[in-house]
Formats: sequence, C-alpha cells, structure tokens
Amino acid sequence: MVAMQASGTLLERGLRSLVGAWRGIAGGGEGVPLSREGVLGPKDVDRLHGLFAECLEARGGEVSARARAAALGRLYLGLNDDGKRAFLQVLAKGFAADEPALDKAMTAVRGAAGDPVARQKAERRLRQALTPPRQKLLTQFTGLPQGVKFLVDMRADALRFRKETPELAIVDADLEDLFVAWFDVGFLELQRITWNSPAALLEKLIAYEAVHAIESWDDLRNRLDADRRCYAFFHPRMPLEPLIFVEVALVKGIAGNVQALLDQASPVMDPGEADTAIFYSISNTQTGLRGISFGNFLIKRVVDDLTRELPHLKQFSTLSPIPGFRKWLDETVAQGAPDLVTADAREKLREALGQRFSKGMLPGLLKDNAWADNAVLAEALKPVLLRLCARYLLTAQDRGKPRDPVARFHLSNGASVHRLNWLGDRSKNGFKQSAGTMVNYLYRLDDIDQNHERFVRDSTIAASGEVKRLADL
Repeated sequence: MVAMQASGTLLERGLRSLVGAWRGIAGGGEGVPLSREGVLGPKDVDRLHGLFAECLEARGGEVSARARAAALGRLYLGLNDDGKRAFLQVLAKGFAADEPALDKAMTAVRGAAGDPVARQKAERRLRQALTPPRQKLLTQFTGLPQGVKFLVDMRADALRFRKETPELAIVDADLEDLFVAWFDVGFLELQRITWNSPAALLEKLIAYEAVHAIESWDDLRNRLDADRRCYAFFHPRMPLEPLIFVEVALVKGIAGNVQALLDQASPVMDPGEADTAIFYSISNTQTGLRGISFGNFLIKRVVDDLTRELPHLKQFSTLSPIPGFRKWLDETVAQGAPDLVTADAREKLREALGQRFSKGMLPGLLKDNAWADNAVLAEALKPVLLRLCARYLLTAQDRGKPRDPVARFHLSNGASVHRLNWLGDRSKNGFKQSAGTMVNYLYRLDDIDQNHERFVRDSTIAASGEVKRLADL
C-alpha cells in the first residue's frame, strides 16, 4: 500500500537526516558505547550510566553539553529495540528523584507553617526535589536540531516497551509531563496544506492518514482540490511534522457516503456554492504525543478559518466512522442481551433468509460482507443494525463516557449525533468496524458550548430526534 511504503521511506530518511545532522555536533562520539549489532552489553550499560552522570555534571560550556547530547542521541538511534529498551531502563532506574532530598524538602514545607515567606521558599525547594535528574537529561536533547522530534519518538518507543517492561512507565510519564507544557495549544500554529506545500510534507500526509488511506498521488491531489481543505497543527520546533490534521470537503447538504465523497471522478465544486463543510478525516500523527489533546482546538480553529473564508457556509458536520460498533454488537449478542431485534424485523429477516431467524445469527451473518450485495437481505438488516448502532452511540459506556472513541471525541467538543448513514462506508475496514454504517456529528455553532458543558458535567449526549427514535429508548 502507498501509505505503508511512504511511512517506511520517511522513517529511514528521517533517521539518516538526524544522524547526519548530529554527527558534526557530536564529533567522533568518543567514549560512547556503540555496538555494531545495535545492542548494549552489561559493560556498555555501566558506561552509559556514567555518561549520563557526566551530562548532569554539565562540565564545560554549551558546546560541550550539545556534543554530549548529540553523541547519546546518535547512540540511541543506532540501537535495535533491545538496545533502546536497555537505554531507557538506565534512565528509569538510575536517575529518579533523590529520596533523602525529597524527604528533607517535605519536612521543611511542614515546618514552615505560619511563615509565608519560609513556606514559599520551602515549596520551591520541594518542587526542585520532585524533578528527577532524568527530566534534566531529557531536556538536553531539545538544544539539538530536531531534538524535540527525537524525544517524541523516544516516548513512542517507551510506550511500545511498557507492557513487557513496566518500569519504563516513569520515563513515559516524565516525557508526557514535559510535552504537556511544550505542546500547549498556545504554541501551535494552524496551517492550511495545499498541493503547493513542500513535497516532504505531502508525503507525510500519505503516511500519516489514519482514517481513509490515501491510495495514490492522484488521490491526494483530489483531497487538496479547490472544493477541499486540509489543515494541520505544527509546533515551531517540528516545522515539517504535522501533529494532527483534518481533511474537509465543501459540499451541498450533509454527505452520507465516504466513497462518493472521495470519488476522484466526481466534478470539482465551486466552493462559493457549498453550504456545508464536512470533516471526514482527523488523524493524529505522532504516537509519542498520545494523551496530549489537540483535536478539540483544531476543530474550533478550522471552523473559524472556514467561516472567515466562506461566510455563506451554513453547516459544519463530520462524516465519521464508528470503530467500536461491531465489537460491541458481537459482545452484546454473545451476552444474550434481550430486545435486540424487534418482532417485525425478525419476520422480515425470516423472509429474506428463507428460514427462522434468531439474534444469535447476527455475528455469523455479518462476518461475510456478501450480505451487503444482497438487496433483500440488506434491506431486512437495515432497521436492525441502525437501531442497534443508535443504541450503541447513545448508551454504551466506558467509565461513564461513550464507549466509542470517535463519539467521545466529538461529543466532548460540543457536537451532536445527527444522522446514521446506512452503508456509508463499503470498504473492508468499514464493514469490519461498523457493518458499513457511518455517522454525522453536527457542530451547530449556537449549541457547541452548551453541548460541551452538559457532556462534561453529567455525560449528557446531544442527539437529533431521528437518532433517538432509531434507538427506540
């Protein structure tokens, strides 16, 4: 697939660029253990611990500090997964906060009660004691070219290794704490991406698209045509690395089928005639920034931008996947939940199948996507699946919030569940995730703030009367 090939090429090219950029800064990397096999032996690990300690001592000036960080960075990039895991374990185990100093600082805070000035000084020393040396080591990489991107990728590695190496959770947490401050939305820049954007950036759109794969350069060009928009957030220290991007189609009316929306043969529409902006794909690009939320700000900024450019737009809606529906449906049927299929729907399915229908047949019936090409069977399944999908979106919960991650995202941003679209995505993934069904979340500007507040306060889900009736609750 084009996206997979592009991703591999970009990764290799990025590593070569980074190693090359740091070679001159690091000099020869003298004293840095680097195995030709990309692993760290026991002696190498001991030496690495010493090198980290030297970095903390900050001997020499800024040039020396950059050289040490660059040499360690080059080492890390040259390691295989086992070597990187060992590198991160040294950070996790050897450079935590000093417990005696921390205990002393906490005692000083308690002893300063009643003296505001002493209390402030004690609290400041406590904050310093709470900051592990590991964080100071990590921040030294930010002085290098692409150093912030290097740390983002390092956290992605820590996330991969955490399951088998739980002690790396502390490195993950330290990096996340740093990123929360560094990637505050106030530091991010919203940019529109067009066909005239740098080729390296366009390649990344192909590689990072996570909802509807970009199959070719012609497909990408279609998505950046006059009746399309693409916006992304960038960080000043990662200028050619989109953090998250959204693809928008300018259309008449609310779209209900993604294949029709992305049809390269369809005529290009005059943006001046569009009355609706459809957000049909939102992709986070950096695994290492998991837990750092940009999407809610992105939607609002893009709506503002589109409103200024095209003031005649009346509606802002998504055409979204429902990634958890099929899994929930199979689980619900397996648990023997009652009232899944109405008597009328059961009779229609009996006629379509030519045999008695029971709800336990649903998973097996849907396993083969051939049902979608059988007009009679598809029509009989339609009211069953739409009813259950509406129930899934409005009632299925995980820790008090909607179970579906896409629903949770849009509802928390103030959207409402507007309409379900039967066979809105006939791709293999569309059938696997949601039996082909898609949903429109509507961003009605006058209701966004109220919907957001009610959802955050008491998990109230804003939904149209049509969707509520489908759920039959």
